[in-house]
Amino acid sequence: MLATSKSGVVIGIKAFPIDIEVDISPGLPSFNMVGLPEGTVRESRERVRAAIKNCGYPFPTQKITVNLAPADIKKDGTSLDLPIACAILCTADVITQDSLKKYCISGELSLDGTVKPTRGVLPLSLAVRNWGLNGYLLSGHNAPEAAVVKETNVYPVEHLSQIVGFLSGSLDIEPVSVDLDGLFDRQENWVSDFQDVIGQEHAKRALEVAAAGGHNVLMIGPPGSGKTMLAKRIASILPPLTFEESLETTTIYSVAGLLPSEKALISERPFCSPHHTISDAGLIGGGAIPKPGQVSLAHNGVLFLDELPEFKKNVLEGLRQPIEDGRVTISRANITLSFPADFALIAAQNPCPCGHLGDSRNRCSCHPAHIMRYRNRISGPLLDRIDIQIEVPAVPYSELNSARAGEPSSSIRVRVKKARKIQENRFSGLKIHCNSQMSSSDLNSFCTLSQESRVFLETVSKKLSLSARAFHRIIKIARTIADLDGSSDIHQNHIAEAVQYRSLDRAKI
Repeated sequence: MLATSKSGVVIGIKAFPIDIEVDISPGLPSFNMVGLPEGTVRESRERVRAAIKNCGYPFPTQKITVNLAPADIKKDGTSLDLPIACAILCTADVITQDSLKKYCISGELSLDGTVKPTRGVLPLSLAVRNWGLNGYLLSGHNAPEAAVVKETNVYPVEHLSQIVGFLSGSLDIEPVSVDLDGLFDRQENWVSDFQDVIGQEHAKRALEVAAAGGHNVLMIGPPGSGKTMLAKRIASILPPLTFEESLETTTIYSVAGLLPSEKALISERPFCSPHHTISDAGLIGGGAIPKPGQVSLAHNGVLFLDELPEFKKNVLEGLRQPIEDGRVTISRANITLSFPADFALIAAQNPCPCGHLGDSRNRCSCHPAHIMRYRNRISGPLLDRIDIQIEVPAVPYSELNSARAGEPSSSIRVRVKKARKIQENRFSGLKIHCNSQMSSSDLNSFCTLSQESRVFLETVSKKLSLSARAFHRIIKIARTIADLDGSSDIHQNHIAEAVQYRSLDRAKI
């Protein structure tokens, strides 16, 4: 007898439909599985056998062949346990084929028949709405995550007996609904606020510009100057996630198995801060079956790299593609996958190995050759891709003793939101969300310079020997500064301020 159930597998962040075909034929008792199953899928034979028997259902004592079609796609993970069990029960007439083919099913089975949660259910739920099925049956723990897709009917099941009752018509299960407005009901009372930062007005202004235009930032300063403190507070001035951005980010966390159990949706911009000992696979992504790395987990959010020169050189060079393209492509012998990685890079470093170069309170003990070697750990092409490069000097003791609080994040965020709204209107209909994403051809359309501004920028470029990429990035920064000022035109003062945010280029003078 032949029975078929429907499920799906996630490759990268995209879900593909899978038909589980089960054939029961005369012969010695055996349980064979074909269709490129990986180790965890092959192990499902024992979980399925034990779960069916322990739930009191008949298990075939003949030759069982399970085909996972299409057979040219690798199947990994434990989500196929439940649909395999349902197809086997269909061959025993416990479930009817007509009801089984109407639903997508996924879930890991415990030996007692309990349905456990699995990773990657959000991309599956997004795909089910296009597969012409009646709904999606899965673990109740995963149901809120899948239910954020309003077009998909999501039915939670906690035990194998529940899904048997539902598919046989003896049990009603209500679809799960999620209050999306409640998920996005943010309380903007940030624990980390810019008003806690004393001094560093130049750095705070640079981070405001970065948040408004989606620009990358490198902060250079001695230990204790507040670089990490500033970086951790940038999330408090970023504009809120849109629903589409939230779905993209949640999909990545779902595939990686890192979505918190209490959250159905990532509703705040992620902040990722990996240690400098991280490998290239950990930062960029990788593995035998490629998984997203930190650059993808920071999608639509912030990637903070503290002590930038301490990262391995090959790890840093891997950042070039995601910074430039907003995506990272991982190639293996049998597969090439692409993950979204559109993040704002915030990096920090000391000016020298001891950290006290240029510090008026401490004397630098580094040899010039050591300083040069330390700085050369970051390549020129990577520095070119970092829009804003600023110095963060040590705060004088007189300012530290001041009781005066800085400007709160809520005030800065109002200006950032206003600037982002201007950019949203400017790029309406285009695949651009902020100024940093403009290509060189977009600059000609949206960043027209006056003759005075163009002459000034050309003079600065010659004096600093700027690369073409650095030249274009100054224009993008100036466009953001003009947006913060509410100006439709880029004036010379906007260009002048943008140049001030290229401290490493100015150091060439």
